[in-house]
Amino acid sequence: MIQLIYNEQLKLWKKKRILVIMLIIACLVPIFTYAQYKESKALQEKIGTTDWRVKLQKQIVDTQNRLGSASLSDDFKKYLRITLSQEQYYLNHNINPNAPGAPTFMRVFIENAIGMLLPLFVMVAASDIVSAEAGSGTIKLLLTRPVKRWRILLSKYIAMLLSVSFILLCTAVFTYAISGIVFGYRGWNMPMLTGFTIKGDELLTAHVHAVPQWKYLLMAFGLAWFVCVVSGSLTFMLSVLLRSTAAVMGIMLSSLIAGAILTNMVSAWPSAKYLFMVNLQLTNYLNGTSPPVAGMTLGFSVAVLLVWLFLSLVVSFVVFTKRDVY
Repeated sequence: MIQLIYNEQLKLWKKKRILVIMLIIACLVPIFTYAQYKESKALQEKIGTTDWRVKLQKQIVDTQNRLGSASLSDDFKKYLRITLSQEQYYLNHNINPNAPGAPTFMRVFIENAIGMLLPLFVMVAASDIVSAEAGSGTIKLLLTRPVKRWRILLSKYIAMLLSVSFILLCTAVFTYAISGIVFGYRGWNMPMLTGFTIKGDELLTAHVHAVPQWKYLLMAFGLAWFVCVVSGSLTFMLSVLLRSTAAVMGIMLSSLIAGAILTNMVSAWPSAKYLFMVNLQLTNYLNGTSPPVAGMTLGFSVAVLLVWLFLSLVVSFVVFTKRDVY
């Protein structure tokens, strides 16, 4: 099994897709770092101070003014009311949620990348792990070896999991190393609030507690890894079912884009909460962002994603072990 996994890893690295993903991350992080730096400077010039309390008070006033607009939808007003409650809670408890530093940048980056960017990277890495060999015919040579089919497929899946872990590791290293040049490397022990609960339009704070930012980052990256594993498993299943890598990438890309759109549109469609792409934004449960559908919780979203993960693995192994290769 170890030799099979090693061979699959060699195949992945020879395709240079992981190297391309690393290069993309290395290019995107400086862009996002510069954008956040310019935004911080613009806000500082606008309010004329570096005091985070003044900035937060300004954000609260802006949010209150936006709530007074009659043109906003009810869903967006609900989101703004929850955001306003959070901002006021941070201010009342003297906690700066956006203190400058590389750990803060890492947190913001992973919270914004978990629903779309990271699953896209995983999709690129895993889309042809089986379909490419089926399309080129090399899968026939692989299956002539005295190794059971399920072991061959398992080695490919483990190689995919290792690639997912490596992509997350590169993301953590690049975001910390590059953003720290601009914002500094401090902030690991800064207190972060988590445990917010959303009930209708109300933000419940009974279970809110402070954790050091390093622990918050571990939770965020752990959830991101789980989301990437689910996305990779679904891509893996499509790679088993389809011979065309382009078709695999097209289906997954369409699903992820549809999820990003549906997240803002499904508040009145309760059944949508069972779609995997609506449940990808797991870090929202850490920071108290309103879920796409009322009543969704972290446990519910994890359970839904686990079901999708289990079904994708069952379909992949059943089809691969039973299907005739021609």
